[in-house]
Amino acid sequence: MNKKKVLFICGISVDVAVTIFLFVLSIIMLANAGKSDVERQAMTGFVGWLVNLQPWVYGVAFVVPLFVLLAANVIGLVIYVRKSTKKEPVQVSDLSDEQKEALKKELLKDLNKDE
Repeated sequence: MNKKKVLFICGISVDVAVTIFLFVLSIIMLANAGKSDVERQAMTGFVGWLVNLQPWVYGVAFVVPLFVLLAANVIGLVIYVRKSTKKEPVQVSDLSDEQKEALKKELLKDLNKDE
């Protein structure tokens, strides 16, 4: 396996991990959004720290990167699909004998129609 392919696979893995982390974090924040101030202040750990932050800190630190990452993924997917669906012209040497005969008959038929 070449180095470029390994880096590509590692990049996709990191991208998926970060996206899942940000989605889960956003779901946790939405689940705790409607709680009262007393309940929010009683929370401990990372989620408690995150819930007690100002909303703009959470937005800048987690929501904006999530949208940027999702937009980059969509753009990357569109570019990949466009590259993979480009049709390359078929060379005559790539055709089998039967395909060559069928093509020859079709061309002769088209030529006879034009005349």
